[in-house]
Amino acid sequence: MHGLGAVLWREYLFFRRRWWTITTSSMVAPLLYLVAFGWGLGKTVNMDGVSYIDFLVPGVIALSTMNVSFNAVATPTSIARLYDKTLEEYLVAPITMFYFAMGKILAGALRGVYAAIIILIIAFFFGANFHLNLLFFALLFLNCLVFSSLGFVVALKIKSHPDMARFNSFVITPMLFICGTFFSLSQVPGTLQLFINALPLTPASHGLRAVALGTALPLWAPAIQMLYLVVLVGAGLRICNKVE
Repeated sequence: MHGLGAVLWREYLFFRRRWWTITTSSMVAPLLYLVAFGWGLGKTVNMDGVSYIDFLVPGVIALSTMNVSFNAVATPTSIARLYDKTLEEYLVAPITMFYFAMGKILAGALRGVYAAIIILIIAFFFGANFHLNLLFFALLFLNCLVFSSLGFVVALKIKSHPDMARFNSFVITPMLFICGTFFSLSQVPGTLQLFINALPLTPASHGLRAVALGTALPLWAPAIQMLYLVVLVGAGLRICNKVE
């Protein structure tokens, strides 16, 4: 456990030194989405029987925590491995690869939760109405863990920085728009809807929206994300063991 604490402490010191940059960067994209869609459509449009701003906020939280958790791990870890070569310091330090991986993934997830809290505060000033409870934050944290784990795996597998940019372009960015974050998937053709529902961001959008709006939580949503988390953490640990 000391190794896990050491990794988390290092991430905390980094966050403390750059908290203002991290905070403002976490606000920009969600604020633009809420201004463009929240004020632009806001309460004049209904989606699935609720005002669009209330429908939009859980989706913005899902996509923002995806971006923040993924990039908080993927970018610095890939740079440390490919360019700075500082990842090798962890290999010679008295820290097992298990605690290194868990520390990185947990730190990235906590960054995602921090970003979500900022978005919730902003959404409050936009007049959004939503229910917050322990289940909402549990689903939120689960989404952060999934994409933090994905960022860790990708950071250890890519061969160059352009590969990271391509992964963002072909995987992360498309999910941002098609996974039920800005619109209901009820009008999407059946086969395509099945594919979209299987993507890791879609169950986060569905789950967070269901809890926030006070409707029944679809049990398939957290089940899919738990499956992704188990697979990705397992893959990350296996890659770490090979590196070690």
